[in-house]
Amino acid sequence: MWPSISTSLCYLYLSRLLTAAYASPVSQAPLTGSLLSSANNNISAEVFDDLEELSRIVDISYCVGFTGIQKPFLCASRCTDFEWFELVTTWESGALLSDSCGYLAIDHSSPHPRIILAFRGTSSLANTIVDLSTIPQDYAPYPGDEDDESNPGGLAGIIQDPRKLISRAVDPEQSKCDDCTVHAGFMTSWRHTRPHVLPHLEELVKKYSNYQLTLVGHSLGGAVAALAGLDFQARGWKPQVTTFGEPRIGNKNLMHYLDKAFGLNKTSGGNGMYRRVTHVDDPVPLLPLTEWGYDMHAGEIYISKSDLSPEIADLRYCGGDADPECIAGAEAIAKSDLADIESRMGSEGLKDWLEQNKNWLSVPGRFRIWQLFTAHRDYFWRLGAGSLTLGDQESSHKRWMFA
Repeated sequence: MWPSISTSLCYLYLSRLLTAAYASPVSQAPLTGSLLSSANNNISAEVFDDLEELSRIVDISYCVGFTGIQKPFLCASRCTDFEWFELVTTWESGALLSDSCGYLAIDHSSPHPRIILAFRGTSSLANTIVDLSTIPQDYAPYPGDEDDESNPGGLAGIIQDPRKLISRAVDPEQSKCDDCTVHAGFMTSWRHTRPHVLPHLEELVKKYSNYQLTLVGHSLGGAVAALAGLDFQARGWKPQVTTFGEPRIGNKNLMHYLDKAFGLNKTSGGNGMYRRVTHVDDPVPLLPLTEWGYDMHAGEIYISKSDLSPEIADLRYCGGDADPECIAGAEAIAKSDLADIESRMGSEGLKDWLEQNKNWLSVPGRFRIWQLFTAHRDYFWRLGAGSLTLGDQESSHKRWMFA
């Protein structure tokens, strides 16, 4: 009798999760921080509104590689929210694990004009899981890590004359990252992206010197945005970086290097130049695992509400690289799921079974891989949901077959 009860409860638990996973995105009007209560909360209405807008901006990146983005700024997603944007280019660097997709646009609106570089997350769940397990490699900061090894001004030139490594750096200290390692897949994605964006950016930062260079990425796109941000910071471009569901990109030494590069202090709040937004139920910010040699960096803003849509009171700044009150400590029991199962029980025997097996049902947050369908996309909106069709899912399957 007991095995059948156990199996039934497992199916009940998983069916509830999958039902939520494939449900249509929650219908919402644009979130407005000024209409929500912000009393005694660390996140201001201005920061809330900025993050919500950036979540829509990165959501548009999921059109790249699927329905596309056309000039001046047209797409099947949220482009109508940003009619004043000017599309510069889009890119899709490949169909394997090292792929990278996104778009570059100019926001001419005042009083805060921006050059926006948006990085899309992966279109394949399987690719996400596999890519997170890639082994690390040594990290070489700009300008020591160049694309064209045959260019005398690139890596070959540096090997011939090591003094170029120091002379070309904005700050000699930024050419050093002792004992730093980086996720090989994420670094390869950034290397594949650079030829698509650097020629445009070099012109734009000169032409629009008063525009803020703004990087935003979701999921694996957040990892690429982090590495791009380090590159651009070393070039003296002073980017503002915002990521949603960013995975861990390297070891502790690299995280300290990033903290120093962006001036991220060890207390909550930061300086606004790097915001790493995490979600209570999202397992990706906890991957790859510490046991594999990966750590988190500072600048975290934590969303504590499981469901859409969050309010100002649901967001808070976190202190240091791994605040136990934020995603680093998010391994709580899935109380709502347990309550739902318990409400369907009709005998004391089943309640006894539930009590004895709560540990099995309370899977630690970092191993809740099924949340890649839901919580990992639930940053103010369900990111990417509006751009993925049946045909796109078939494309994702093909991408996994090649991986």
